Amino acid sequence: MNDLELINLRLGDDPAPTRLLIEAGRFVQRLRRPAPLLDLGGRLVLPGLVETHIHLDKACILSRCQLHEGTLAEAIAQTRQAKAGFTEADVYARGAAVLEQAITQGTTHMRTHVEIDPGIGLTGLRAVRRLQADYAWAVTLEICVFPQEGMLDNPGTETLLCQALEQGAEVLGGCPYTDRDPHAQIRRLFELAVAYDRDLDLHLDFDLQVAGMTLGEVIRCTHQHGWHGRVTVGHVTKLSALPRPELMAMGRALAEAGVQVTCLPSTDLFLTGRERFHDKPRGVAPLAQLQQCGVTCSLSSNNIGNPFTPYGDASLVRQANLYANVAQLGTPEELLLCLGWISRASARLLRLRDYGLEPGCRADFVVFDVPTPADVVGRIAAPLMGFKGGRQTFLRPAAQLLSPALRAQPVPAPG
Repeated sequence: MNDLELINLRLGDDPAPTRLLIEAGRFVQRLRRPAPLLDLGGRLVLPGLVETHIHLDKACILSRCQLHEGTLAEAIAQTRQAKAGFTEADVYARGAAVLEQAITQGTTHMRTHVEIDPGIGLTGLRAVRRLQADYAWAVTLEICVFPQEGMLDNPGTETLLCQALEQGAEVLGGCPYTDRDPHAQIRRLFELAVAYDRDLDLHLDFDLQVAGMTLGEVIRCTHQHGWHGRVTVGHVTKLSALPRPELMAMGRALAEAGVQVTCLPSTDLFLTGRERFHDKPRGVAPLAQLQQCGVTCSLSSNNIGNPFTPYGDASLVRQANLYANVAQLGTPEELLLCLGWISRASARLLRLRDYGLEPGCRADFVVFDVPTPADVVGRIAAPLMGFKGGRQTFLRPAAQLLSPALRAQPVPAPG
């Protein structure tokens, strides 16, 4: 029945122990029937973490690629070559490996981008839809289909995108800088989003040159089509090159339009600024200032183990800590901002209606052994256990130091 009574836990910065009640997989004010009891020993409970932007279909392919320049153009080209050999089984296996990592890192909701083009067809979509069903017990997976290889300049891509939407893909994505006329792709994507009643999530303005910024066209189209609160832009590293007055003006315009921003620090740091040897820019979207303007923001992993990002372990807490370092956010209040960008703010970005720890919310939560929520980010804390709909999905045993007697024993020889 997914009923549970959690006792001796902490919420937020309040040190006083409290309890949470779960009935039929949701938090409730009172239980109508006896439920199993779980004593959390004074540990911290947070809502499940939310991954707003990841690419499961092209994860873990680094061994198939060759890195020389470390640029965005090289990453796209190398991935295109590797993608020619993708099969449904291959995409499924690699995606499952990352999903299982993410689950044990506390992720309970995820939006994954899936590439659609005449070269790969709907192979990636079919694999990820299987993952969506097979891992629903632990993570809610939302699929965003997008044209990584261009749309207007790549005949047949739009037809495939429409087929993917008709087959149930929940979100429409875009990559305007891959077409010769980025504004035209943006306008067409908005027309398709309206026709299919889908939210939009665009890869946008991914370099450090202020010239050529397309964010203004996204804002204009959002107002034109009344798509407020239904548009997200990822990367937008050009924002990091704006002087503060111009940035704040853009932030207010984004907030007024309801356009949301996702920063992808691991990828953005790896790919941008390579033309500079000294005084290298950080090149990540300035989320604190954008949130100050009223913009809904999130942090996410983007890529894992491919030419866009050669490393990663699907830990959103690690991404939040990385961003805190890069953006020089260190006070408890600032670390809480970073935590929000992988949890409650990310949930708003994905428009999750039953997210949180309040009565009526789905009982998706994680448990940490840290003094305060800010310490989750500050210490890069790994969650001890996680729950989806009131059912436990993983347990991480605590590491233990060996006793003096065991430390004195010789280490066995390999083999």
